[in-house]
Parts: sequence; structure tokens; C-alpha cells
Amino acid sequence: MKLTYLTMEAPREGQASYVHVREIISGFRRQGVRVALFQPHYARQETSPRLRMRLLHLLMLQVKMWMKWRRGSVLYIRSHYMAFPSAVIAHYLKIPVINEINGPYEDVFVTYKGLNKIRGVLIFMQRWQYKKSTKLIAVTKELQAWANKEGNRNDCEFVSNGANIEIFKPAEQMKRDRPTDVPDKYVVFFGGLTRWHGVSVMLEAIKSDQWPDDVKLVVIGKGHESDRMEKAAEESDNIVYMGKRPYKEVALYVAHALASIIMISNPDNRSGTGVFPLKLFETLACGIPAIVSELPGQADFIRYHKCGLVVPVDDASLLIEAINSIVVYPQEAKSMGKSGYDIIVKEHSWFRRSEQTMDIIGSIKKENDSL
Repeated sequence: MKLTYLTMEAPREGQASYVHVREIISGFRRQGVRVALFQPHYARQETSPRLRMRLLHLLMLQVKMWMKWRRGSVLYIRSHYMAFPSAVIAHYLKIPVINEINGPYEDVFVTYKGLNKIRGVLIFMQRWQYKKSTKLIAVTKELQAWANKEGNRNDCEFVSNGANIEIFKPAEQMKRDRPTDVPDKYVVFFGGLTRWHGVSVMLEAIKSDQWPDDVKLVVIGKGHESDRMEKAAEESDNIVYMGKRPYKEVALYVAHALASIIMISNPDNRSGTGVFPLKLFETLACGIPAIVSELPGQADFIRYHKCGLVVPVDDASLLIEAINSIVVYPQEAKSMGKSGYDIIVKEHSWFRRSEQTMDIIGSIKKENDSL
């Protein structure tokens, strides 16, 4: 089977999109699929060009893809409004299209406020893709229902994120020593420092007198809130800000933490369609509990598998209470960590995700070839 993978977002190491694209393609190739990846050239750079230049680059990327098109290939699009031209071409050439949906329309408007001026046009471009794609894949069940409604269909598939269980695993399974640049006891946040990843609530918690004296907050990642986190670390001894770290190194810091904080917030209701963040699966694969905010998807998962604690969105006092609970009841925390590890290894590896996705792609390829 041949597959052309198009991502308009520039996946950079340290971002969830980088891991998702890299891991799912690796899984496809292990199953014998010939994959041609098309991504923005500036993915290899630290920053992206300005919006107008970025839009031009994205159009040229699609021109390049069609010039190199391989006959018989399935088009796999990581959902993006700028993929509209390729979706239209594929539709009229009767090329099978898979559209992978990682968030609702609001994601782009939360990040780029200026695009609200053309909100109607951008939503039309994405909604058209949802209606015309051969198959939709959503990363949360709530997003699955939303995509079906937006695409006026009922066949969207649910395939969540996963974990690379060869990299993310319990500390005792690693062949590396404990990091020397972290405190004895710490909780960890890792991932993009964006507006909706709970930076405000973590900083509010760390300033409270109720924060446990012997526990530090280790922060790994970069993003729009990096400067704010760096300044907070300069002002507080309770924060260790490490910035961006190589993907394979992050697992070591996670595995030795007491727990991982995943306090996603809900600005402009961008998380109302559920969240199943990559870091949730990577945290649990390391055998430590996750402390998550009360949002569909991640909260349901934690409660069902008893592998962490759930606190209300943006509630700093109950976040502190959860951290204290992890410290005071280490055996319960260990039990939660083991439960999480067991379910990730059994059902949520990235290779398992690639197998699920290939089942979907294979079915539409077989159906298309028979026409």
C-alpha cells in the first residue's frame, strides 16, 4: 500500500504533533506501507515565518506534493483549513482521503486571534473537508461526535493518542541513572507552554502557602508562555524550569517524578470536545499517576482505570490537595502508577494505534479498488 501523508502544521521536536506524526508513520512503515511525508520545510527551524509567508509556503507544499504524486496512493491529511485545495483536488480525482481531526475549529482562533476576521471562511474550508473526506478519524470520542455533526455523517472513527513504550517506561526498566539536575521530590509538567495547558493554575498553586515544602515543580517545554514560566522560576525556588529537552530525554525526568500535572484549561470552550493529550499516555507508560483537569476524555480515562487524580479546571487549591495526597499516600500513588502502566502497555502503544488506523485505511482502499 502507498500512502501520502500531508501535515500543514510544522511538527517540531518537543511538540505533540511531532510525536504523533513520527510515531504513526513509523508504525505504518513497520506494517509494510510506503509512506511519503509532506511537511513545511520550516519544521526543521525553531520558528515559523510570518503568517502571509507561511500561507504561501503551505500552498507551495501542496503543489510539490501533487507534482510528486504516486499513482494508487491514499491521501492522509492531518486536519488543517489550508489543506482545502488538496482536499478539493483529491475529491474530483476520486482519490481516497483520510482526515485526522485533532481539535475543533476553535483551536486556531484561540492561538491566532487575528484569524477571527475570516472565521466564517476558515470554518467553511474545514467543514467541507469533513463532509467530502472518504473517512474521518478523531482523537477523542467527544470530537468524534462533533466531527460527525459537522460533516453531516455518522462514520467518523475514534483513534486516540498513544505512547512509545520503548522510550516511556518505569524508572526501574530504564538503563539510565536518575537525573542529577532535579530535586529529590518533584512533580513534572512537560509539553507545550500554551495558554490552555494550565500555566496560570500551576503558578497560582506554587505561590500558595499550602504547596508542600519539600516538593518542587519541574517544567519541561517551550511555547507562548515560556517567558512567563522562566520569570516565575527566577522568583521561586519551588520551580525548576528546564526549557526544551530532546524527546528521548524527557521520559527519564517523567519516570522519576511523583506525578505528572496535566491541567488543561478550556478557553473559549476549545476543550469542550474532549482531550486525550499525548502526555497522558506517556505519563502513564512511565508508571506514575497523572493529575488531570476535569475535562471529557482524560478525566474519564483516569477514573475508569484508577491511574491518577482528577481536579476541577483552573482550581489551584485542589491541585495542591491532589499533590499532597500523592506525597502522603505513596502506596496508593504506586498502585495508580501500576494501573496506568498496565493499561498503556496492553492497549495504548503507538504501534497499536498504527494498526487501528491501517485497518481503517485498508478497508477504504479495498472498497475503492473494487469500484
